[in-house]
Amino acid sequence: MPFEYIKKKVDVRLTKNTVEVFFDDNRIRSHRRLSGRANQYSTNEKHMPPNHQKYVQWNGDRFFKWAAKIGLSTKTAVTAILNGYKVEQQGYKACMGILKLADKYTPERLENACKKALTFTPRPSYKNIQVILSTGQDKPEKSHQAETSSPDAYGFTRGADYYGGEG
Repeated sequence: MPFEYIKKKVDVRLTKNTVEVFFDDNRIRSHRRLSGRANQYSTNEKHMPPNHQKYVQWNGDRFFKWAAKIGLSTKTAVTAILNGYKVEQQGYKACMGILKLADKYTPERLENACKKALTFTPRPSYKNIQVILSTGQDKPEKSHQAETSSPDAYGFTRGADYYGGEG
């Protein structure tokens, strides 16, 4: 269907061999009906919105290879996203967004963020990974050993001498 009819009420006539779509009693499309496997689909690029047409030349393998160059956790996250859709192409925008985070941050930080996200969900989203990066949760935790090495490191700590007790 042409994208101009998204969210419009249409009438559909199905026959054994044909799918016809009507809008205001005018036939706007007629297609041969697909037969074979369940959930099969066919897309005419001209019917897609312009912002979707740019993804037509992409495929899952391209995203897998790109993610693998960053690291195993990134590839695992991208694989989980693409496998989470009945129609793989629906995950391309999310995968593109995730992989472009390597430009804003670094590939190493993206890999760490994906690794962290995978510890709490088997299918991380762009938002999960973006939040981890923007809040710095992907960075290794700093050791507090240096801060706590002296007895008065916090200023509020009082020992047994203060209270007149034994140490």
